[in-house]
Amino acid sequence: MATEFTASSQAQGGIGTAAAPATTHADHLAGPDHHEAQHWLFKYVFSQDHKMIARQFLLTGMFWALVGGVLSTLFRLQLGWPEATLEWLKPLLGKWIEGGKLNPEFYLALVTMHGTIMLFFVLTAGLSGTFANLLIPLQIGARDMASGFMNMLSYWFFFLSGVVMFTSLFIETGPAASGWTVYPPLSALPQAIDGSGLGMTLWLVSMVLFVVSTLLGGVNYVTTVLNLRTRGMSMTKLPLTVWALFITAILGILTFPVLFAGLLLLVFDRSFGTSFYLSDIYIAGQALHNQGGSPVLFQHLFWFLGHPEVYIVIMPGMGIVSEILATNARKPIFGYRAMIGSLFAILILSFAVWGHHMFVTGMNPFLGSVFMFLTLIIAVPSAVKSFNWIATLWRGNIRFTTAMLFSIGFVSLFIAGGLTGIVLGNAALDIQLHNTYFVIAHFHLVMGSAAFFGMFAGVYHWFPKLFGRMMDEKLGYVHFWLTFVGVYLIFMPMHYLGIAGFPRRYYSWTGFDAFSQFADLNRMISLAAIAVFFAQFVFLFNFFYSMWRGRRATQNPWNSNTLEWTTPIDVPHGNWPGEVPTVYRWPYDYSKPGADADFIPQTVPYSATPESNLLGEEVQQAQASGE
Repeated sequence: MATEFTASSQAQGGIGTAAAPATTHADHLAGPDHHEAQHWLFKYVFSQDHKMIARQFLLTGMFWALVGGVLSTLFRLQLGWPEATLEWLKPLLGKWIEGGKLNPEFYLALVTMHGTIMLFFVLTAGLSGTFANLLIPLQIGARDMASGFMNMLSYWFFFLSGVVMFTSLFIETGPAASGWTVYPPLSALPQAIDGSGLGMTLWLVSMVLFVVSTLLGGVNYVTTVLNLRTRGMSMTKLPLTVWALFITAILGILTFPVLFAGLLLLVFDRSFGTSFYLSDIYIAGQALHNQGGSPVLFQHLFWFLGHPEVYIVIMPGMGIVSEILATNARKPIFGYRAMIGSLFAILILSFAVWGHHMFVTGMNPFLGSVFMFLTLIIAVPSAVKSFNWIATLWRGNIRFTTAMLFSIGFVSLFIAGGLTGIVLGNAALDIQLHNTYFVIAHFHLVMGSAAFFGMFAGVYHWFPKLFGRMMDEKLGYVHFWLTFVGVYLIFMPMHYLGIAGFPRRYYSWTGFDAFSQFADLNRMISLAAIAVFFAQFVFLFNFFYSMWRGRRATQNPWNSNTLEWTTPIDVPHGNWPGEVPTVYRWPYDYSKPGADADFIPQTVPYSATPESNLLGEEVQQAQASGE
């Protein structure tokens, strides 16, 4: 029979006799963390409570998602109806509408800012910042983050980064317009185009502040997981949400400094006359002094972050979805250790595949084949996760909550987009499909849309813990189906366009006779994109209405096993009013044979459930025979 852990035998992090960590952490575990009444400025604005900071990240991320959605709607109008007049947008866009047409340079700025906002501000800060702050302390049994002050600084550096980026949208010369990857020489020469001037400078300042925010948060998350787990919470008892957020934080700590270095060299080229990325450049027929640099160097530095960034975006969604699928299928997660192992495999391999973004740079074919091999290998841990999610659903007693629907949608999008990643991972095929809509379709399905679905699933599932109320499920169903169908209508046809050679980032395709046959398809994609954008207002109404007027939540509305559902409905600063609970079991004891209920929380000792402590048929037979 499984051994019950006693409080005296539980050192910090699990079974053992490591007295020092437990002693250091005694105050954290023992009693309630009393907080004096705070001024509203320090309770709601400059808060050091991880739950309030999670709300700040979420609301700020939602604002940026709305801005990014508006920008994408604007350039889809241009792509869907390139010959139509857009004079009606002049009150909004001002001088960027010229003769009823969208300014071509502003079109590039729209694409640049949409990619930057969605990838960094929404799906990195908004997703990780929200759920790492909310779930890590609650699910590991900690009263707060390791450093509340650093946690607060992490949010406010993100906020300042957003202020700088938002300001760049309104300057006279326009925001950065060199693509979200900001490749030189367009980004390295302030005089190249309007968007290369002040807008690009503000982009760089904003991203430097963003990197600082990410590193402050990441160090805090890793330190909290390693040092502040409650009694009995060994690493093998952590929910997969915590594992995913923990590995995401490690990945960010190791890769964002490389982006910082790349951006710093870009600043030197722009402002101090260096030539890290520039060589043999002519502007208006005049040769610049720059010699010896290479724009390919920037690509190496950027994509060394850029590809791990894909996993920084998607891994929190993987953890969230794993938790929600097990909870709502009423089954243990299939292959818990394999899921953790696949996260580690992704962590390691993501550092070795950045070159597959650079097959068309003139890369040595042998080096290209190495990157191609590693790219195909990294599909293996992703496939492991996909099969394990499907196995978790198989023959489960599924409850189709809104969070469950978005989790299943996540799996669908991840598989659909991942399959096209295998195509693009092949160098011979990628060279033909590079810079076509096929690439757009691939990464918007596997990373962009899937990560959004993971984020929506998390919001619907943990809304009771964020605000003490329930979101409306019927409105949630409407939101899911409009978004799910709309996303496939947008991005599946783009694969066909890409195979036909339709180029991305082109302001207008009407000058190419070969592409005129795709006019109707482009309009359909644009209509679907606009519909999906407006469908998000269903979510926004549901969110804000439920925040104030939604049905009051019970303490554990989903009958989940993890520790956050043992806290009061209105969670105080310090999380538990008394002693932090002790953990005895893993987080996925659902539908355990012999148990009275279909879930057993982590805080229930094995001695309290003798009827379900079965070690298997062979062991029972051996015990019955006296062996």
